[in-house]
Amino acid sequence: MAELATIARPYAEALFRVAEAGDVGAWYTLVQELAQVARLPDMLSVASSPKVSREQVAELLLAAVKSPLPAFAEARNFVQMLVDNHRISLLPEIAVQFEALKNAREGAADAAIVSAFPLNGTDLEGLVASLERKFKRKLKPTVAVDSSLIGGVRVTVGDEVLDTSVRARLASMQAALTA
Repeated sequence: MAELATIARPYAEALFRVAEAGDVGAWYTLVQELAQVARLPDMLSVASSPKVSREQVAELLLAAVKSPLPAFAEARNFVQMLVDNHRISLLPEIAVQFEALKNAREGAADAAIVSAFPLNGTDLEGLVASLERKFKRKLKPTVAVDSSLIGGVRVTVGDEVLDTSVRARLASMQAALTA
């Protein structure tokens, strides 16, 4: 879906520039909510219906979100522009790219942590602290359990993967022995 990412990037960057002049967190919430609404098949169906005007589609989108930002002209203009240009389907990708810009501004990144066993609070806090030192940025962890790892963890931060699982070690030992 590189094409969607390419098309969505200018929208996300422009919206982020507008958000920087105000409350980036509030804009982030709005974009996430709009993306959730845009993923609904019913919304896409209504948006593509010739019986519904572009203004009605924009109003429907704005009415479906809880964020207080739709009261601002910038938010209304952004949604109306997307509707007028038939770009509602880009909202999920715009949200992803907006989040990446927000994280870059904050010096943060999302971290997907997969563990062989459930991590309790202190273990998770210690792991995240050491990972933040290693990756030199603030991490926003999401944790999942995969018993097939046998032991250890696999951490993905952006395009970097740190795999200290027993399964990965066994696989590298097998490769070394068969080579």
